[in-house]
Amino acid sequence: MSELHKNYIGGEWVGGDARPNINPSNTNEVIGEYAQGTAADAKAAIDAAADAFKTWSLSGIQQRHDILKATGDEILARKEEIGRLLSREEGKTLPEGIGETMRAAQIFHFFAGETLRLAGEILPSVRPGIDVTITREPVGVVGLITPWNFPIAIPAWKLAPAIAFGNTVVLKPADLVPGCAWTIVDILVRNGLPKGVVNLVMGRGSVVGQAILESPKVSALSFTGSVGTGKKVAEASIAVMRKFQLEMGGKNPTIVLDDADLKVAVETTANSAFFSTGQRCTASSRLIVTEKIHDQYVEALAARMKDLVVDDAIKQGTHIGPVVDKSQLDQDQNYIQIAKDEGGTLVAGGHLVERENPGFFLQPALFTGTTPDMRINKEEVFGPVASVIKVKDYEEALAVANDTPFGLAAGIVTTSLKHATHFKRNAEAGMVMVNLPTAGVDYHVPFGGRKGSSYGPREQGKYAAEFFTTVKTSYTQP
Repeated sequence: MSELHKNYIGGEWVGGDARPNINPSNTNEVIGEYAQGTAADAKAAIDAAADAFKTWSLSGIQQRHDILKATGDEILARKEEIGRLLSREEGKTLPEGIGETMRAAQIFHFFAGETLRLAGEILPSVRPGIDVTITREPVGVVGLITPWNFPIAIPAWKLAPAIAFGNTVVLKPADLVPGCAWTIVDILVRNGLPKGVVNLVMGRGSVVGQAILESPKVSALSFTGSVGTGKKVAEASIAVMRKFQLEMGGKNPTIVLDDADLKVAVETTANSAFFSTGQRCTASSRLIVTEKIHDQYVEALAARMKDLVVDDAIKQGTHIGPVVDKSQLDQDQNYIQIAKDEGGTLVAGGHLVERENPGFFLQPALFTGTTPDMRINKEEVFGPVASVIKVKDYEEALAVANDTPFGLAAGIVTTSLKHATHFKRNAEAGMVMVNLPTAGVDYHVPFGGRKGSSYGPREQGKYAAEFFTTVKTSYTQP
């Protein structure tokens, strides 16, 4: 058995029952053993964070800057090592794993700078001789619950602003991918983060996550995951009147108009729908195509899909790695069957693939002949499964694109400035892409959606301050 990676609570590495971290590209390989925290561990971590908040909330901005900068520097220096770990535990291809690791480093660097730019306001009072100042202060103990599909980027974009603005943290990463989160915390600790500021409790959501939800000492909670769990987070947070932030599901559309550059349309939608094994909340699974280009586009996309290599995430030349685990693979296959039963035509892929080692390999699937009311176009699959909906014109395409309870990302492929401009204004989504994949948002801009996809302030960039700080208005009569 390999060395146990322990939880980090109150400045101490704490052991517990072990859970193996399995490589989805080779299920015979155990990447490492990771501790499974208990409800008592979570409560101890919350207590440690509450105690540390008394001093960390008053810490100097240079100290925070230096820790965040050094953390980003080390992540960047170790990008190939950490990227390989990410690809082994989650299944992204190695270039994607390294790219995500670099993004995490950039996020820490960005928020290192933000510690030095946290500004307030000085306003005159309507009453002569009185000064008014508006400042931002840390919220308190922040619970962070992160998903498995971005094992380092999402923990980074929650941890970095929480620390930068003077909060203390209890982090619960997804049970499937504890390795990257453990590595970030280890780097933070070795770069001078004081005891109790960040606490790591790995384990099951029903145990560790529930303990975080139930604690009145947690002042704010940032969650990324499923819609069902997000609703539970909201209900529990309202019960104790805590601040909460939710990033949940998506059923993102990409429109392809008759005037689109066919090559751009194929590359953009292939990336949006299938790369990262389709396991991105910003993936485009609804491809809405106008009738004149429809047949040509489907033929070209199906041909492009034949060139996509599905194999071990680490292997050179792999375009698409495995599905993250057996449960997710079963879900993907179930939706493929649902699409067939509903009358969709499977024109490419959709079958299991055997490789050198046992893994969860699925050839990306493309359906045509689908309609907006089918389940395949209503429910999030979260896998490499996309469906084409044929429409008459741009107006119908826009209506179909917006006909969803979700609103995270939306894309359009067109050479028409008129349609591109209209779509950017009228797409009911938090992020809109023109002639670009819907997945891929810069680290310094806000991330988030509307409708059933997101709730609360945006993540990333300067907008992160809206969640991780609280505003105070002070009056002074000299």
